[in-house]
Amino acid sequence: MTINTLLWVGLGGALGAMARFSLATAIFKWIGKAYPYGTLSVNLIGSFAIGMAYIWLVENELGGDASRHFIMIGFLGAFTTFSTFSLESLTLLQQGRMTAFLTYIALSLIGCMLATALGMILTKQLV
Repeated sequence: MTINTLLWVGLGGALGAMARFSLATAIFKWIGKAYPYGTLSVNLIGSFAIGMAYIWLVENELGGDASRHFIMIGFLGAFTTFSTFSLESLTLLQQGRMTAFLTYIALSLIGCMLATALGMILTKQLV
């Protein structure tokens, strides 16, 4: 690992975190905070994007290591937020909101896997 690698990951991470915060905040302001739509949205978008990035950067070797480190590890690593997902899931459970708890977990897990697969499928058609 080199200092350049760390800088690419760090820069991508900083931008990804800012993008996550901005998008989640906008969604919470638009829809409200009764259900964690902001986190669900960034996880779905990030999962789709990592599917695309994987096809472009790993399978087709477009761009170099710096691109992969910046986009996949840095930006998308900070943009998607499963630690927040875990906390929000447990909060819904602790509040006794079982339907919201179960639908949030199901939509996050299944939706993000489907979004990743869709990103990969669509990107394979473009490359």
